[in-house]
Amino acid sequence: MSHDDPGTPAATITGPAAPDAQPSPAATERRSSAGELGAVGLVCASALSLQFGSAVAALLFPRAGALGVVALRLVFSAVLMLVVCRPRLRGHSRADWTAVVGLGVALGTMNTLFYQAIERIPLGAAVTLELLGPLVLSVVASRRALSLLWAALALAGVYLLGASGFAELDFAGVGYALAAGGMWAAYIVYNARTGARFPKADGLAIAMAVAACVSAPLGVVSAGGALLDPVVLALGAGVAVLSSGIPYTLELFALRTLPKSTFAVLMSLMPVAASAAGFLVLDQRMGPVQLLAVALVICASAGAVRTSRAGQRPGSRNLGP
Repeated sequence: MSHDDPGTPAATITGPAAPDAQPSPAATERRSSAGELGAVGLVCASALSLQFGSAVAALLFPRAGALGVVALRLVFSAVLMLVVCRPRLRGHSRADWTAVVGLGVALGTMNTLFYQAIERIPLGAAVTLELLGPLVLSVVASRRALSLLWAALALAGVYLLGASGFAELDFAGVGYALAAGGMWAAYIVYNARTGARFPKADGLAIAMAVAACVSAPLGVVSAGGALLDPVVLALGAGVAVLSSGIPYTLELFALRTLPKSTFAVLMSLMPVAASAAGFLVLDQRMGPVQLLAVALVICASAGAVRTSRAGQRPGSRNLGP
């Protein structure tokens, strides 16, 4: 990404001094490196905000249940996105609506399943298991022999996570986390299609509204009048800001500088942020074996993403985030 020199306008420069006003290649490279480093910081801050939002959501479960909390989060997030983006609803084709509705259903289902998971198992374990969805997608998209190594590494991590007796993982919670990972893979595919058909973040705003419509009835049936409690409403709004408003904004700025391949690899660090949030907010501790298991899955995910990017030909479709 090029960076404009904020100094003297080019039109005012005459004579032989003009070439000296241009930044040197070394200065340009340093500026670019600093910009990418700042973008990496934004992505890390986004991950922390998202996972700490999930930890705060877990604190709300005794009051409104997992279904009620996810409904609050998605409804508040949808309102926020629609107000900020003001997407145009007319003039879209059937294929456009198929893509954006598919994204909304994937988004709503993914969040509903994930919140069901963190109601039953620790946050770090849930995010680690959920990460297997994008990992499988990267392995399938790559179609390279090296991808099998990453798949084996991820399976080793998952085995360690379960065999080490991490809080005696609940089978239903594990199932919900794996199902959420499958919907995360669907979200990536539909997000790519929606992004190609809608300008700016319009498609995401509409999809968020669809996701809210998917989750709201389940939340109302599950939580009922608890959703009208002022404390629950306030914390639900806070969860929406932490889990949607701040991360989406930070990632939007980061992606203006950061290559998508680097961004996708950084997403592999989500279990680290989740483990930190689980420890600091929910007092969920991890031992050395569990930390090794998380590290194996992170390495596998990052390696699979890089292998998938290396295997793509110029002009091929990008299925990554």
